[in-house]
Amino acid sequence: MAVETAGEYDVIVLGGGPAGENAASYAIAGSSRTAVIVERELVGGECSYWACMPSKALLRPVEVRAAAQAIPGVPVGALDVAGVLRRRDSFTSHHDDSGQVRWAESEGIDVVRGHGRLAGERLVRVTAADGSTRELRARHAVVLATGSTAVVPPDLAGALPWTSRDVTNLREVPSRVLIIGGGVVACEAATWLAALGAKVVMAVRGSALLAKAEPFAGAAVAASLAADVRFGAVLDSVARPGARDTGEGNIHGGPVEVMLGGERLEFDEVVVAAGRKPATADLGLETVGLAPGRAVATDDHLAAVGEWLYAVGDVNGRSALTHMGKYQARVCGDVIAARADGRGIASRRFSASADHGEVPQVVFTQPQVASVGLTEAQAHAEGLEVEVVAVDIGTVAGAALHADGYSGRAQLLIDRVEDVVIGASFVGPEVAELVHAATIAVVGRVPVDLLWHAVPAYPTVSEVWLRLLEARRG
Repeated sequence: MAVETAGEYDVIVLGGGPAGENAASYAIAGSSRTAVIVERELVGGECSYWACMPSKALLRPVEVRAAAQAIPGVPVGALDVAGVLRRRDSFTSHHDDSGQVRWAESEGIDVVRGHGRLAGERLVRVTAADGSTRELRARHAVVLATGSTAVVPPDLAGALPWTSRDVTNLREVPSRVLIIGGGVVACEAATWLAALGAKVVMAVRGSALLAKAEPFAGAAVAASLAADVRFGAVLDSVARPGARDTGEGNIHGGPVEVMLGGERLEFDEVVVAAGRKPATADLGLETVGLAPGRAVATDDHLAAVGEWLYAVGDVNGRSALTHMGKYQARVCGDVIAARADGRGIASRRFSASADHGEVPQVVFTQPQVASVGLTEAQAHAEGLEVEVVAVDIGTVAGAALHADGYSGRAQLLIDRVEDVVIGASFVGPEVAELVHAATIAVVGRVPVDLLWHAVPAYPTVSEVWLRLLEARRG
């Protein structure tokens, strides 16, 4: 098939998720430069339609109901499942990306539909859904922002398991669900599935949930989940004997038969939350000397090859979180713009440093888990001399007002040598809003003595900062 040559852009971005959108916008902002986003699915990407937005839309009603239950005098009824799903659909725009496309066009960014692959230096070949191809050439930069895909072990594929995409976009709530995994996706999915009426079993290979967090965080989530959590789980077999191909391009499944630790169980659906991998297998990386199927390594300017190929978000393997992908994209866009204008990039503004031990994250379970920086185990592994300070958040007046029987924990990790906070973790109802203050303290390397003069308002849950500093003084 003939290849159509479609002209040049200053910047070509492969992938129209949040990272790709930000990279394109920042690279051309306030200039006459041109940019195009190449997207094979929906502009807005995984986060908008299959991950962050639908999952948090499903979790928020659960959180609000739990908050109401903790306050006497507030009438609390059952969740309206249909209403919850309708609200979820409103946040995913019913998988209509026209609003995102309008935003791109308003920013001066063109959108090309199709699968983009590198075909050489600054050259991208796009294959449309109808098989036609066109070539785009970049004058300054190509940015890879294709994200990641769910890992499904080969021995599970025949059982037609759900991935994160399926569980966030469910149309009906299954009665019996097996979740394989114990990380963020698994814990959040277990939270909303159980709240919406499913009987949930979690098969966790290790000995804890949220293994990358502080141990007390995973323990708190495990204790509160309305699920049968099985640690050290051994999946002997997973099969779906009733699966059949209808011949019309879709496959219908029946119950899933599972042998779990020698016990035979039956489920309506199995959710695989066994991690994700960078979506680089079919990007033409081999044409520019890179290995397909692996994360694209970058420097702190997000450059992967020379000063023309960049990679942001999940695709580079640095930090698989939407907000970090957007952060990298802002830095990347600024770097591209500065280089295009012949300006230097020596200042910190042009260096992505926050994903080196300063990453904030929230797990929207019940209770929430919010953290930033290093854990105690990570600090010890780096040979740092640290002090751990922890308090019960429930002792704070604002927490008592927030909910009867408020239970939670706040912990700071302090570098003894420099006397600065290098890590913080919070567990409890709605602690997500506490983590940004900790992020500022960690990124700004604020001396602990100076934190005494950052006075928390009374009566708020943020007063836990005062309790932490008092505990540190003894």
